[in-house]
Amino acid sequence: MAHTSYGDEGFSRYLRSAFSRHLGHDPEDFDKPVIGICNTSSEVNRCHSHLGPMIEAIKRGVTAAGGTALEFPVISLGEMFISPTTMLYRNLAAMDAEEMIRAQPIDGVVLIGGCDKMTPALLMGAASADKPAIMFTGGPMSNGEHKGQTLGACTDCRFFWQEYKAGTISDEELSEINAKLAPTAGHCMVMGSASTMAACSEALGMMLPGGAAIPAVLNERLSHAQQTGKAIVELVRNGTKPSDIMTRGAFENAIRVLMAIGGSTNAVIHLIAIARRLGIDIKLDDFHALSATTPFLANLRPAGKYQLQDFHYAGGVPALMREMSSLLHLEERSVSGKTIGENIADAKTDDAYRDIIRPFGDPLYRDGGITVLKGNLAPDGAIIKSKAATEGLLRHRGKAVVFRSLEDMETRINDPQLEVTPDSVLVMQNAGPVGAPGMPEAGMIPIPRKLLQAGVRDMVRLSDARMSGTAFGTVVLHVAPEAAVGGPLALVRDGDEIELDAYAGTLTLHVPEEELQRRRAEWTPPKIADRGYTRLYQKRVMQADKGCDFDFL
Repeated sequence: MAHTSYGDEGFSRYLRSAFSRHLGHDPEDFDKPVIGICNTSSEVNRCHSHLGPMIEAIKRGVTAAGGTALEFPVISLGEMFISPTTMLYRNLAAMDAEEMIRAQPIDGVVLIGGCDKMTPALLMGAASADKPAIMFTGGPMSNGEHKGQTLGACTDCRFFWQEYKAGTISDEELSEINAKLAPTAGHCMVMGSASTMAACSEALGMMLPGGAAIPAVLNERLSHAQQTGKAIVELVRNGTKPSDIMTRGAFENAIRVLMAIGGSTNAVIHLIAIARRLGIDIKLDDFHALSATTPFLANLRPAGKYQLQDFHYAGGVPALMREMSSLLHLEERSVSGKTIGENIADAKTDDAYRDIIRPFGDPLYRDGGITVLKGNLAPDGAIIKSKAATEGLLRHRGKAVVFRSLEDMETRINDPQLEVTPDSVLVMQNAGPVGAPGMPEAGMIPIPRKLLQAGVRDMVRLSDARMSGTAFGTVVLHVAPEAAVGGPLALVRDGDEIELDAYAGTLTLHVPEEELQRRRAEWTPPKIADRGYTRLYQKRVMQADKGCDFDFL
């Protein structure tokens, strides 16, 4: 264990011993495995405000297994409370976690995630530090309810807001629904980014079996926390590091689970970023190939019918993985000390829950929930959550209605004079990693009010932004290269014809190359921030197909 540098190693040890007594510890306590608990609890980050009892349970587990537990803080990011977007700060959180894991006198670490960007940020940091680590999340909320209808944050946030703008819901009812959308502690209870990344962590082998779907309010969550504390001590004793667990085979398992649950498109960026921290080159083509051969089994919103507490009762990720075990690398290691195959050997779904986790031979769909697109408009790729889209729009050709930025879109989208029809393709530029900055979850461009009021509920929408995993619609995302670095998206003009063919995996801008060259000669890059972290981000962030990590990480 490295010591603070005072120019005298003996003095450094002596001083540390004196200052380590502050919690009542004896010097021999630090001869045991010292476990850092990476505490992301925060009252500002609502989805992490309930972690206190879980941290105490983790500590009990560490102590019971013969270790010494010490909490330390890192950045905590809450999706609804960070401006302009948590994605701008995911890399900062990853850097914070990596440096604190590496620099502090700990032998292993419990990573505490939950809200969207925290789980991937912590896994990125832990992968780079490569000390023994285990992931734990705070769990999803319990279901909300309104007039006998199950509510899920934030899929229903979006649905009812759209209906409100269409004039079908009153101010009073909208307020009633608002009070019921997030009824308990925990993160979003649909298969949004938080739930998706928890499920992927389990599939990677970095979380104990069953942990992804246990609701935040159940006793089982505390039991899972205590078992997590015990497990990290054993990982330290065995010298098992993240690089031993997160292999290429493990990432392929995670990608298949992502497709089988209809998970968030954000996971594509995050899994690429985590893998690259370990020197594993995961490409969009890998997602495309694995999606094509992975059945969609978990009937979960927003692409399906049920929510996370239902998924938990149906057996959660272990039951899902057993159902699709013929597609998985079962020999991969996990933080339980067992292989993935051993973890799921006894998992099953009772017949009463068969509509939640479908049989392998009777899936919701024969292929996965995310489709990769390429073409002259997205030479490095784009994606669409095809199973949450309108089937009739997955093959569509229409004229572009172009917004130059988020601000331009917000200013003009509801203008009664906007020249737009249901067949138009809404295009937003400069909303990517560099352009926004931070690639916000603005890709679900609102339907223009005049079309909503005429009954339109979906259109083809296209941008270099992201979309929340809780969102839905025929939305093309992560167009790379983005507009702000001179990608073809920057050259689109009003009236240009754009063709989407999700079945063929293509995205085409029907403009002659000579005209595109003329427009490219006139293009100038947008100004970036003058100072601070935002300037660092804009100058060093990579594109979506590379995981939006910093090039120097």
